[in-house]
Amino acid sequence: MEMKKRISLELRNRNPAEVAELVVDNCRSSDGDVEGLTDEYTELDVLSMVNVGLTSLSTLPPLPKLRKLEVSDNTISGGLDTLADKCPNLSHLNLSGNKIKELSSVKPLQSLKNLRSLDLYSCEVSTLDDYRDSVFEMLPQLTYLDGFDQEDNEVPDSEAENDVDDEAGPLGDDDDDEEDDEDDEDGDEGSDEDEVGLSYLMKEGIQDEDDDGDYVEEDDEEDEDGDTAVQGEKRKREADDEGDDDDDDDEEDDE
Repeated sequence: MEMKKRISLELRNRNPAEVAELVVDNCRSSDGDVEGLTDEYTELDVLSMVNVGLTSLSTLPPLPKLRKLEVSDNTISGGLDTLADKCPNLSHLNLSGNKIKELSSVKPLQSLKNLRSLDLYSCEVSTLDDYRDSVFEMLPQLTYLDGFDQEDNEVPDSEAENDVDDEAGPLGDDDDDEEDDEDDEDGDEGSDEDEVGLSYLMKEGIQDEDDDGDYVEEDDEEDEDGDTAVQGEKRKREADDEGDDDDDDDEEDDE
């Protein structure tokens, strides 16, 4: 995709003055210059144009608030003298993987008084003898060169985290969400345990009721048996009475 079209898409119907970060990596510059970027981007803080075929930064528009410029993996060989005038507040510059061969190509960066971090990794200039000492001497405002300070101490995590915060926004929301999810899971487990306990108690209650019902049924059976016995005795008495009546009739006949 052409750089002009990519920048237009990245605007997303916003006004250029509202854009603070612009990433157009892996698109293509038709003539090796910066295309589609204008001086209307007055609030631009971070600009990334990695692997877009740039050979020069001469057409970079004035970006007074630009703090971080990523132009690694291009074919830039010089012309860095324009940066001091167009991006006076630049503090991070990544030129790794470009065609910078001589220390003299880096010298114009002396005018960037706020420059703290410079990357020239994989540039031919980084293979020169005393490369690191020479660059730190030439650019005394630098704190880090290729990710390390003058005593070979790596950029601390706090510095890297600050860069991530600047690019991706505040961190910590995801952690809060994870904690909320864990709380929800714990709550669900507690609910399940309560349900199991309740089910168990209800089951016990049902068994007790069944037992009571059995006792009632046994009482009913006893009543039924009692009724049967009474009815049997009644029938027996009636039969005896009938027998007595028959005997009386026989006596009357004999007389």
